[in-house]
Amino acid sequence: MPLGIFLLISAITILSIFAIERGEYERQAAQLNARATAIASALERRANASSAYLRAGAALLSTMDDVPADDFRRFVSELRLDADYRGAEGIGWAMVVRPSEIAEFEALLAEEAVVETQFYPVFTGNQPFAVPVTYLQPDTERNRRALGYDMYSDPVRRAAMVEAERTSRPTATDAIVLQQEGESEAPGFLIYMPVFEPGAGGRTLKGFIYSPFNAEDFLQSALELEDAGSYGVSLYDDENEGGENTLLAATFDGDLDNRETATRTVTIANNPWRLAVSTREDLGLSGLSMATLIFGLLVASLLMLLVRMLTQQAQEDESALAWFEEQASIRNSLTRELNHRVKNTLANVLSIIALTRRRATDVDEFATGLDGRIRALSATHDLLTQSDWGSTPVKAVIDAELLPYAHNDDHSVEMVGPDVELAPNDALSLGLAVHELATNAAKYGALSKPGGKVSVQWRLVSEDLVRVEWLERGGPPVKQERSRGFGMDLIERIVAHELRHPVELDFDPEGVRCVLLIPVRRPSEFMIRAAKAEQKADDS
Repeated sequence: MPLGIFLLISAITILSIFAIERGEYERQAAQLNARATAIASALERRANASSAYLRAGAALLSTMDDVPADDFRRFVSELRLDADYRGAEGIGWAMVVRPSEIAEFEALLAEEAVVETQFYPVFTGNQPFAVPVTYLQPDTERNRRALGYDMYSDPVRRAAMVEAERTSRPTATDAIVLQQEGESEAPGFLIYMPVFEPGAGGRTLKGFIYSPFNAEDFLQSALELEDAGSYGVSLYDDENEGGENTLLAATFDGDLDNRETATRTVTIANNPWRLAVSTREDLGLSGLSMATLIFGLLVASLLMLLVRMLTQQAQEDESALAWFEEQASIRNSLTRELNHRVKNTLANVLSIIALTRRRATDVDEFATGLDGRIRALSATHDLLTQSDWGSTPVKAVIDAELLPYAHNDDHSVEMVGPDVELAPNDALSLGLAVHELATNAAKYGALSKPGGKVSVQWRLVSEDLVRVEWLERGGPPVKQERSRGFGMDLIERIVAHELRHPVELDFDPEGVRCVLLIPVRRPSEFMIRAAKAEQKADDS
């Protein structure tokens, strides 16, 4: 009988240890996969942020006949690159140089460079043109090493340039060693965005705006968004031109053969890489299994308690797996939403640049008009960021745009209306419209002379529609004969299109009057969580 009891308890103990280890293995595998997905998403977010800056720069440089060093330096400084651009060496401009233009290019380098710089390597004539580094900001000792280097002479860089020119999209190179590294062999990469100018029969390549990256710094900057925790992270240039897997960066050294590893394909600017996230230590027998082994062999009376503990552990593992799956789904949805919002914002910026350029008579007028409208977008973006891109009050949007004029004793500003919340895109459109109306009033209307008054009133005309009325009085008489300006185009075309309602804009002699109809979209619960809550309600 004692032997039978011992064998029975031993069998139960062995089965229990097997169940615990299996559950622990699945839990750790789920955590590993969730962490790999999160880090891959962080890497792509870093690359998308860098690509967005390059797209904006390409749109600006394509409108300029030449790219002076001071203008390029001012452009980079005006970007006010924030934490989303960490890991990059900066932003550079590389112009297309024909063989007959090399002497002229070297003269430009001698005039603009702080230190003595020249074109290199020697042009061999095996390529139709050269793409040397012309400017690279910020102006640091590391970045000066790259000035004058013909990137088109390198096959890896040239392949990325050709692909970027073909697709007109930001494109990353395979693993390379940056010129900034000097004697070091630290791997890195570059992201190129082509800049075109009108030419005979279409468009011609003007050059490339690009960003160089040290791979180790790029990986560490992404891990600031998603900490690696107790895992090791490695980033590979998967099957480059030589058919090899080049290790770009890693957070630890050692052999990965005996470790559990989760891999993900990460697309960095149109170039697929491989991310490997691994456990730092070999998997062994867990503490719970050791306790089960010891006490299961010695204490038969704990059998029922042990079974109960195993059941509870299995339930917790199941809940943890479900939670990790939900979090991964939410991250993917948020990443897609972020990409959508960035594309929409860039489309708005490009439209504003095109219309402002069409209406401007000189560069100063273009820069002033563009600065004001971009700042209007920025002010409304700040409001949306404070509300986590949720609904934003109408009054807060109008307050942000009229703040420079609200406390001036020479004129009065009146804002009256109920508490109404707007969706993010509608708040952006309202902010642009109010900015244009306020700018026009400050130049020519009620805000341009003492005694003028601006009244902004809004009210709900239905459950899903709010009416906003702008009215100016006490200003100079409104000219009835006038040219059609950018502000009128922006309000009657872009804003009306975004709001899906016509805009009523009257230029009465007594003052400008504008009526906007804005949809009121009721907030709804995040779809993933809503489905989860509904499922729990059905189960109960």
